[in-house]
Amino acid sequence: MIASHLLAYFFTELNHDQVQKVDQYLYHMRLSDETLLEIAKRFRKEMEKGLGATTHPTASVKMLPTFVRSTPDGTVLVSVKQLHLVFPKLIVVLLSAEHGEFLALDLGGTNFRVLWVKVTDNGLQKVEMENQIYAIPEDIMRGSGTQLFDHIAECLANFMDKLQIKDKKLPLGFTFSFPCLQTKLDESFLVSWTKGFKSSGVEGKDVVTLIRKAIQRRGDFDIDIVAVVNDTVGTMMTCGYDDQNCEIGLIVGTGSNACYMEEMRHIDMVEGDEGRMCINMEWGAFGDDGALDDIRTEFDQEIDMGSLNPGKQLFEKMISGMYMGELVRLILVKMAKEELLFGGKLSPELLATGHFETKDVSDIEGEKDGIQKAREILVRLGLDPTQEDCVATHRVCQIVSTRSASLCAATLAAVLRRIKENKGEERLRSTIGVDGSVYKKHPHFAKRLHKTVRHLVPDCDIRFLRSEDGSGKGAAMVTAVAYRLVDQHRARQKTLEPLKLSREQLLEVKRRMKVEMERGLSKETHTIAPVKMLPTYVCATPDGTEKGDFLALDLGGTNFRVLLVRVRNGKRRGVEMHNKIYSIPREVMHGTGDELFDHIVQCIADFLEYMGMKGVSLPLGFTFSFPCQQNSLDESILLKWTKGFKASGCEGEDVVTLLKEAIHRREEFDLDVVAVVNDTVGTMMTCGYEDPHCEVGLIVGTGSNACYMEEMRNVELVEGEEGRMCVNMEWGAFGDNGCLDDFRTEFDAAVDELSLNAGKQRFEKMISGMYLGEIVRNILIDFTKHGLLFRGRISERLKTRGIFETKFLSQIESDCLALLQVRAILHHLGLESTCDDSIIVKEVCTVVARRAAQLCGAGMAAVVDKIRENRGLDTLKVTVGVDGTLYKLHPHFAKVMHETVKDLAPKCDVSFLESEDGSGKGAALITAVACRIREAGQR
Repeated sequence: MIASHLLAYFFTELNHDQVQKVDQYLYHMRLSDETLLEIAKRFRKEMEKGLGATTHPTASVKMLPTFVRSTPDGTVLVSVKQLHLVFPKLIVVLLSAEHGEFLALDLGGTNFRVLWVKVTDNGLQKVEMENQIYAIPEDIMRGSGTQLFDHIAECLANFMDKLQIKDKKLPLGFTFSFPCLQTKLDESFLVSWTKGFKSSGVEGKDVVTLIRKAIQRRGDFDIDIVAVVNDTVGTMMTCGYDDQNCEIGLIVGTGSNACYMEEMRHIDMVEGDEGRMCINMEWGAFGDDGALDDIRTEFDQEIDMGSLNPGKQLFEKMISGMYMGELVRLILVKMAKEELLFGGKLSPELLATGHFETKDVSDIEGEKDGIQKAREILVRLGLDPTQEDCVATHRVCQIVSTRSASLCAATLAAVLRRIKENKGEERLRSTIGVDGSVYKKHPHFAKRLHKTVRHLVPDCDIRFLRSEDGSGKGAAMVTAVAYRLVDQHRARQKTLEPLKLSREQLLEVKRRMKVEMERGLSKETHTIAPVKMLPTYVCATPDGTEKGDFLALDLGGTNFRVLLVRVRNGKRRGVEMHNKIYSIPREVMHGTGDELFDHIVQCIADFLEYMGMKGVSLPLGFTFSFPCQQNSLDESILLKWTKGFKASGCEGEDVVTLLKEAIHRREEFDLDVVAVVNDTVGTMMTCGYEDPHCEVGLIVGTGSNACYMEEMRNVELVEGEEGRMCVNMEWGAFGDNGCLDDFRTEFDAAVDELSLNAGKQRFEKMISGMYLGEIVRNILIDFTKHGLLFRGRISERLKTRGIFETKFLSQIESDCLALLQVRAILHHLGLESTCDDSIIVKEVCTVVARRAAQLCGAGMAAVVDKIRENRGLDTLKVTVGVDGTLYKLHPHFAKVMHETVKDLAPKCDVSFLESEDGSGKGAALITAVACRIREAGQR
């Protein structure tokens, strides 16, 4: 008994000594944590080089765009570059919603497969598959490209005959595992043949086109090739079906590669910065630029020199199954030559390249008695190994496979760290889809890989998910998703199409606006004209000689302002303003007219005292932003209170008279009320002071309106034909007579129907800030009802009217706003969304705001062209004074509107000048101009 224990102890010590000897010999292949972290750091740099436009050509890790897209929550999407498609939905949802058949073609070696995949949903997600393997004879592999693709088409026809599906035009996904330059989802140019293929006339060509031509030559069936993917992407897609957090694909088999979901804003080779795209890293080439020279050993160098592609794919040669057995063989040979193994003896079999296979490594490490398995393999190689030789061989296999797993873990750690930083998360939760013979068949590789990754990135929760047939099933899944998403994109575009106006349509809007302007100016048709073209009795714009102190009163809501405006001419020409804001209590708003105007006069008195001007009599301009009928510059009849005002005894009365009566009741001061104006005219006058060419005023904010200088001979409501008068168009009512019905959409109708003034201000409801958000909200509801947004779930918040304010539209369309921030805005609004939902919401906002800007531009083109034609000019130089939050704050509205005016009124040189305080400063300037003209008349 004691003897057997002593014998066991002896062999254990013997094994331990032999293991230590190998560990010391292969010291440089045993990588420390510090070394692995350094490798991860270097790989991060290589990733960034591959993504950069200037550094990509020289980068070893190519980081190739695949045009398969995803969102941060794992939603897998497909992108067709030329259409700039961005689509929503979890792949799980998409596939379970899909009721279709799809084909997949898997070409990557001397055999290729054709697969039929049927996706159904009967309460359970289910994918059925049939497949057939076909051989590619060597003469075809080395013949012409036409022969190769004709053979593929023939095999495809045979497979479809067998399943009796030749009469169907099915979508097909193509796994093509050769180096390619992919330019879009269904276009991939072969860079170079590998794996023994040498078919002529294929390199540099789009393989999808070649397949399509081969099918057309047959003429007995047709298919729709939707997507080309490589096997790594297919692996990620397959695992993404089972786990929506899957955003990395990894293959460690004969070769090795990885892909992952990168932020679009970091991919310089592809236009656009929204959402994410899967990057095919081609990481096997890591180190081809020398980045791993201090990590590579003499054995790695020998492997490379004896390969078919020396100096290329150096990282792959350190980690993949094609080279793992050969690494072990080279180590054993060198140790034998140094008389550390086999008594210094070598056999012809051990010296022959490829005779120690990666399968042998797995077998030696997998057996309970791995030492015995090592003996069997060494004997097969013509050796007579001792116990120590078998122990050493077992240890060599362990070190080589462990290094492979560790290197793979280091690069994966770099990828995970990048995804984590991209997302800005404290702790990343992610899944890695994995395929490949080394990962699946080596007894310890997967476990070592998992452990090392988790050790290197402790702040990431990582799940590894084995792929089932990534190259075939994954291609079919990309196809299924792509086909479904194309349908969804078409559905969304069909809905949005009526909102996208052509040049011809905009010219027609311009023509109709001009017709309505003429109807409003005509005495005969004015009463029935929706565009009222109201005379303002403002007959001149500032000429620069105005001077003096003026008061301005700006009343248009629950707060109002009193302003002192000092206008100077000569060398000190300019405008100096002082103002104070006062509130109007609710009880005053709802009391009597006397109470309201007494309160206003009390505030004027307070302001004059505040400015040290008590008892001074000044000319006053009154901006009164309520519906009025103006009979002269200083007479304006209130037609109806709005904005919550209900003061009695005011409607039907002249507001100037009401103000003067209140001043007289106070008996403290006297004011000369010179002009009553609206804010649009004030805007024109403010800009006219800065630019003498300014003869048009435009407001595009909560509401919208325009005014311009019309020839007196055309203003039939006012006597006289000499000179010009500013006409307040009240263009918001354009279309109230039905003349825009063929341009209005179901969404415009829905917004109008639920508004406070249904059937009124229809043009304003298509272009102004008060309504754009409601149009967007109604479109989003329609998309959601049809399963195109928010996963088909209509939240209570989405049903809430007014949830989308103009400021949110402006924020969402901001160029500098990342998609995650758009998602945050939607979250703030109570809308639970994915980043892909955010992309769709942004697209809707863009379409709605662009239409508004174009319609506004068409209206303005009608105005400036009318001014030109009035004056009989070939060309007109004119400035438009503009105010309003939509124009000023929306990131693209102004630019689109300017472009539209330029396009639709090419004979007009139109400049746009932003107004500063049109309602206050403008009222004072109108008063100043009126005083100038009055004084000139007196002289």
